[in-house]
Amino acid sequence: MESAAGRGQDGLHPFWQSLPAVAVDCTVMATTADVRHELASLADPRRAEQASRFLQMIPGGYGEGDRAIGVSVPEQRRVAGRYWRDLSLTETAKLLTSSVHEERLTSLFILVRKFTKGDEEERGRIFSLILASTGRINNWDLVDSSAPYIVGPWLIDKDRSVLDRLVESTLVWDRRIAIMATLAFIKAGDFHWTLRLSERLLRDPHDLVHKAVGWMLREVGNRDRAAEEDFLARHHRAMPRVMLRYAIEKFEPQRRAEYLSGVV
Repeated sequence: MESAAGRGQDGLHPFWQSLPAVAVDCTVMATTADVRHELASLADPRRAEQASRFLQMIPGGYGEGDRAIGVSVPEQRRVAGRYWRDLSLTETAKLLTSSVHEERLTSLFILVRKFTKGDEEERGRIFSLILASTGRINNWDLVDSSAPYIVGPWLIDKDRSVLDRLVESTLVWDRRIAIMATLAFIKAGDFHWTLRLSERLLRDPHDLVHKAVGWMLREVGNRDRAAEEDFLARHHRAMPRVMLRYAIEKFEPQRRAEYLSGVV
């Protein structure tokens, strides 16, 4: 888990400390404490134990140090739906610093709703918050619930060089954010960045990156089979096995067998 180094006493990234104070009507604005209280009321110890295993919040696991309280994803989405309008961006940013997994995921659901409904200025602030908080977006469900819906859409018509920096990061979550963000480009019919980043991640050491790359290649193939097969023709022998399996999951059984046996 990320340490508090580089953050102010309120736990916020300096970017957010620099924002001007905004007068609000305290009778309608919600607080981080309100969201935490509602999530705590939904906590289930048995579900928390299951989540801890599923997301590897165990010694030596990729989620080591995280803490689950056992709130289902549909329940978190409902909480986000109730609070996204009345929870300020600053309060949402505070929630993203939580040590509780469900609180961070709920904050991301809120940010996605705010991003989708926000104007250009607010969308830019949310994008900046995500980039400033990748140390807290530190499991595959957190990445997959935010990168394709905030990072990718923001970059659709902007400079995408930030993805080059993310894909070279030593932090596995940065690399997964980079490739998962390209889902927005794929949906727009643009496969260039998915294929470009996939090639750079062929030798990534982490299986969570292998799975994400394979998944995005499969998404390319769902829209343009020839584009995916052209990539596979050049790289399938160098691809980690799980990456290849994810990429060819929707292929016909005979074609899958050909790739897995290396006779293509």
